[in-house]
Amino acid sequence: MTKPFAAKTHSAAPASSAPTTTMNTHLLSYYEAIEQASADMLNAARTGNWDEVVKLEGACVLLISQLKHAASQQQLGAEESQLKSRIMQRILLNDAEIRHLAEPWLEDLDHLMKGKSKTVH
Repeated sequence: MTKPFAAKTHSAAPASSAPTTTMNTHLLSYYEAIEQASADMLNAARTGNWDEVVKLEGACVLLISQLKHAASQQQLGAEESQLKSRIMQRILLNDAEIRHLAEPWLEDLDHLMKGKSKTVH
């Protein structure tokens, strides 16, 4: 399966005989790819490119699925877990800003779905 961020991530699957450190690095590469995708989503949201945001969100879903599979086979050490936590915090900050930027757009969509049109004066 081709990853959407193959050029930006370490997407090669680890060999089963690879040392634990190499596998942990591989596992962290998923978190890093998701972080990059969230940063790309934020940049797209800042420019109002919501189609790109949706496209990148789909890529994130795929990466998260792959991460879950990889994480079921390997656990991170203490040092890697700290790095993962810092990455996750950045992802959450990006997500919060994306949601903030999307609120007016979502409100307009909600009005359209309810049959109400927004009047601009």
